[in-house]
Amino acid sequence: MQSSAASGVLRIGTRGSRLALKQAQLVREALVAAHGLAPSAIELVAIRTSGDQIQDRPLAEAGGKGLFAKEIEQALLDRAIDLAVHSAKDLPTVLPPGLVVAATLAREDPRDAFISHKAKSLRELAAGSVLGTGSLRRQALAKRLRPDLQIVNFRGNVETRLRKLDAGEADATLLALAGLNRLGLASAATAVLSVEEFPPAVGQGVIGIEARADNAPIHELLAEFNDADTMTALGAERAFLAELDGSCRTPIAGHAVVTGGALRFHGMILPPDGRKAHETRRAGDARDAEALGADAGRELKRRAPADFFAR
Repeated sequence: MQSSAASGVLRIGTRGSRLALKQAQLVREALVAAHGLAPSAIELVAIRTSGDQIQDRPLAEAGGKGLFAKEIEQALLDRAIDLAVHSAKDLPTVLPPGLVVAATLAREDPRDAFISHKAKSLRELAAGSVLGTGSLRRQALAKRLRPDLQIVNFRGNVETRLRKLDAGEADATLLALAGLNRLGLASAATAVLSVEEFPPAVGQGVIGIEARADNAPIHELLAEFNDADTMTALGAERAFLAELDGSCRTPIAGHAVVTGGALRFHGMILPPDGRKAHETRRAGDARDAEALGADAGRELKRRAPADFFAR
């Protein structure tokens, strides 16, 4: 199979962090295994995104999580790359016209990891401890459990945030366990938080592969290793997010699990201080995944105060 590139090389767009490149390599390995392609026929194209460049303030103030995908998606639309690999939680709520999530790999562990050199768990942190995170969801969920915690902005890749913790810029931080696992850094986790008490971000642990909607040859390549259950769960979660018009300004958690053709979904919205959470659950046929997720989103939108999403 030759891409549309003049060179005949299939080009995968990705962010340039070690974790992003590892995830793109996993997709390259899946393509090689499924189709017998030579690894040299698949090029990883590292693209620096706005989200990577803006490090001095929370994403909510900079324009939202879509900043980690914007330049990569533009390269896809410009046909400079043939497909894009993302952490699915970084994808914007609404994709640009002409682009779709065409496949996923099997989901990694969706849970968050608590990391600290001073306490064994979030609950055991000393009163008034400093938690470093750039995620409003993690901030809100942490404050829900520990209202006394002080929050400082922690931005940067996994290694950067671990270095900041080691340097004493915070007493603890929270990271996606999936990223730690993929980087071989699982031992850095002090404790792992349950999805019930600390539900993950929409798409957390999922590698999403984005392509142009009209690129049938690429869709055929990806279909050979797409993980159907993960794709279905992601569909439910993103439908939930879309109903809430989710952005980085609203702490939103959504997690779906597909087992034996059945889907279970748990969704939650919180204010940044975590004081008043609204949550809901759904269970049903996995074939109705997006409808179940969307219905859950509409319910929470009805239940939330009128100004909840205007913060």
